[in-house]
Amino acid sequence: MTKFSLNRYKQQIRNDFNSRSNYESEFHRKAAARLVELAKLQAGQRVLDVATGTGLAAIAAARVVGLTGHVLGTDFSAGMLQQARAQAEALGLKNIVFENVDADNQELQERQYDIVLCSSAIVYFTDIPAVLEQWHSALRSEGRVVFSCLAETSPSASVVFRSVVKKYGITIPNPNALLGTPEKCRQILEAAGFEGTEMVPEQFGSYLQDASAVWAGNARSAFGLQDAQWSEEQLNQCRLEYLAEIKKVSTEDGYWNDVTLFFVTAHKARGA
Repeated sequence: MTKFSLNRYKQQIRNDFNSRSNYESEFHRKAAARLVELAKLQAGQRVLDVATGTGLAAIAAARVVGLTGHVLGTDFSAGMLQQARAQAEALGLKNIVFENVDADNQELQERQYDIVLCSSAIVYFTDIPAVLEQWHSALRSEGRVVFSCLAETSPSASVVFRSVVKKYGITIPNPNALLGTPEKCRQILEAAGFEGTEMVPEQFGSYLQDASAVWAGNARSAFGLQDAQWSEEQLNQCRLEYLAEIKKVSTEDGYWNDVTLFFVTAHKARGA
């Protein structure tokens, strides 16, 4: 069984995102837009967007809060932030700042923000309960945290991936297990001091035609085979078995990759 080094894990994530020139897929664009929509931002609000990536949610938020508001987008991937800054500058936004910060070690002042956003990235944090507690402290009275996370059964193509590689002696933890059900989300948020948790589940799945591309994406991710000391023969054997498993449950439309995304909102109590 492969054991994951924390420092190596962080570096894998950083390398993965620094090398992404096509991060803004339809999924990420739609997920970020929907998150900002459900956050119900208002002009003049102060917003923190954690793990902002290329700034999809942060830039959308900056447009809503206007010049009387302010948005801080943070990420530990310099490559992602370079793209975010370029886009904000091209749009002429003056109310947004991006900082290179690791969310697990981010120092935040108390009661500074009305809203904390995190689009499709909370799964990468190494101590989610501690991060949520910090966000709670950073929010003003009645402030809200709004984030998105995947159901523990999604993406279904990744569930199949983990099942296949386990046969080859590598156990990859399910990164969506901690927050992957409504009850788990509610419990972890309440433990961090939040109340009134609301969850909106939405389907972002699609039929996949190219299973090889999905294999490659899973294998090179931080939750994949970067630590596997395999020969090319072993790697190819596992890949072929994965493709066979996907084919078993595919239809003429392709493989249905279930991607159930939870949009979660919780509140800081008045006077807290």
